[in-house]
Amino acid sequence: MIEVVEYQTSWPERFRQLHDAYAAALDDAAVPFRSIEHVGSTSVPGLAAKPVLDVDIVVDAADVPAAVAAMAMIGFESRGELGVPGRQAFRTPERFAPTNTYVITVGSLALRNHLTVRDVLRADPALRDEYAAVKRRAASEAEDIDDYIERKSEVLGRILHAGGLSDDERAAITATNRRITDRGAAG
Repeated sequence: MIEVVEYQTSWPERFRQLHDAYAAALDDAAVPFRSIEHVGSTSVPGLAAKPVLDVDIVVDAADVPAAVAAMAMIGFESRGELGVPGRQAFRTPERFAPTNTYVITVGSLALRNHLTVRDVLRADPALRDEYAAVKRRAASEAEDIDDYIERKSEVLGRILHAGGLSDDERAAITATNRRITDRGAAG
């Protein structure tokens, strides 16, 4: 079962805690980073979401291995790209759960996807509310997480279009999402 809950006012504070812990780990390892971004639905005030914070640690491509190693020092287990170019995923240690934390390359389509969705939904309350309704319906009807992702794809395409991503960029994001769902949620 997929749980979608109403927006929680505690999410920004939880992100600040994660930000500070991640920044300290990167600083301790002398790894430069561009930013640490709260992305995903929990980053949009008023948007219903799965109660899992998504966090992107943005680094230059040359700093990805060092950033992954720094995150391992605080308990994160690297899972690699998992089919998403420019993004390194992790298994999250219990003390940081529930989160999806990524080391992501500055300028990558994966980062642009995350930031575009967040920024468009923050700026457009009508689209945010439509997306929330789609998420609630998808959560109640989907057979699994892959079906849930697929049920949101049409509105996500419109969000990305509103954010200025090109047809080719949106097609690449859709193809990546389909490869993930074709592989299965456990993959």
